[in-house]
Amino acid sequence: MAERLVIIGGVAAGMSAAARARRLNPALEIVVYEKSGYVSYGACGFPYFIKGEIADIDALIARTPAEFARQDIQVHLRHEVLAIEPETRTVRVHNHLSNQTFTDHWDKLILTAGAVANRLPLPGLDLRGVFSLRTVEDALAIRRWLAEQQPKRGVIIGGGYIGLEMAEALAAHGLHVTVIEALPQVMPTLDVEMAGHVEAELKSQQVDLRLGQSVNALEGDRLVREVVARVLPKLPAGSAFSPAPLSVETISQTARVRAVYTGDTAVEADLVIFAVGAKANVPLATKAGIALGPTGAVAVDDRQQTNLPHVWAAGDVAEAHHRVTHRPAFMPLGTTANKQGRVAGTNAAGSEARFGGIVGTAVVKVFDLEVAHTGLAEKEANRLGFETASVTISASSRAHYMPGHQPVELKLVYEKGSQRLLGAQMIGREGVAKRIDVLAAALHAGWTTFDLADLDLSYAPPFAPVWDPILVAANVANK
Repeated sequence: MAERLVIIGGVAAGMSAAARARRLNPALEIVVYEKSGYVSYGACGFPYFIKGEIADIDALIARTPAEFARQDIQVHLRHEVLAIEPETRTVRVHNHLSNQTFTDHWDKLILTAGAVANRLPLPGLDLRGVFSLRTVEDALAIRRWLAEQQPKRGVIIGGGYIGLEMAEALAAHGLHVTVIEALPQVMPTLDVEMAGHVEAELKSQQVDLRLGQSVNALEGDRLVREVVARVLPKLPAGSAFSPAPLSVETISQTARVRAVYTGDTAVEADLVIFAVGAKANVPLATKAGIALGPTGAVAVDDRQQTNLPHVWAAGDVAEAHHRVTHRPAFMPLGTTANKQGRVAGTNAAGSEARFGGIVGTAVVKVFDLEVAHTGLAEKEANRLGFETASVTISASSRAHYMPGHQPVELKLVYEKGSQRLLGAQMIGREGVAKRIDVLAAALHAGWTTFDLADLDLSYAPPFAPVWDPILVAANVANK
């Protein structure tokens, strides 16, 4: 009898695991349960779909359930796994389409339940026009709201990657955009002076940037609330206009958002997007006895194995080994999810693979800026106990005499004495997104700034100066 592999979650990690397991083990039964209505999609493209740069959501979907079925991978959409029972090797599943619950058996299980958007416990969260952005359904709902409601003012709560990408998306629809961030800077993965370049770009694009401010409430249609509060108590009990569940609260939920409060200050809003990060979706894991690590995500070894036999975890639900700190890290990125899923699928199929870890490389487009980082920011390295030094340089993206050359701001963070590279941050209007990969490779190899200075980098006036910004920064560090 063939072994049965059950995968919980069908996005990057889950479907990478399924496809890899199928390639390596044609006899394996593979079943995927996905709570939402879509699998195998590129969530990083959502802001560009909402902006209108990508016309059709189908462009973000890599493969459909029907395509997976042709590989003999069973994908069940809108099926939510309610419980994992390791003792009996079963899962309890609720089919949201039929409203039925059933039990399924597994011989091997891969948990790729992803992450969930953080939602601050604030009054007004249930107002219409308040969104997070994690799923295809979220992206469709935001784009529908923009088309049907024609909002004029958008408020984004959070100044990280998604928040800043969504600022550009909303501005493209002509909205007046306000970004509210509780920290004193945007993009907390950057050091404060580098974040200053991003803040300057946002302000130049007429984004109302409010730093160091916390949101304490969302307010809806005042008129609806006032009418309900005045009229409802006067209706005769049991009248046709007063069914039992009717209340000020239930009617007010139909109201749309109108303002976001920071202290006593009201910021007008017709659309609100929460972008305050994400946390690993671990309730299933904890109930099943799957151990969590220090980050709050599922603890795994380099084979993506959990503490339970025959159970692996991958993607945004799991930790990753950080190659610079040599500690577990939680960095929910699509690149990591795909790689971890591939490793988990390989091992579940009976072969052998190991995940080599991450250095935390990421890049984001903020209007006309490319903003990238890899490894540790200086403040983070100091917090972790490294004795650090850093250099920050400004250099040209191309030869200085070439039309269109742009400044590139580059910061290197390294360890005093050894000169071991710890991290890098880079900002500019061109030439940043792929240059950061050179520095990521150096971090993977454990290089020093001396190694970096010896690199034989390409040179041609339309693409780079003879002394590339990376070489300039390394040489300054070595002085």
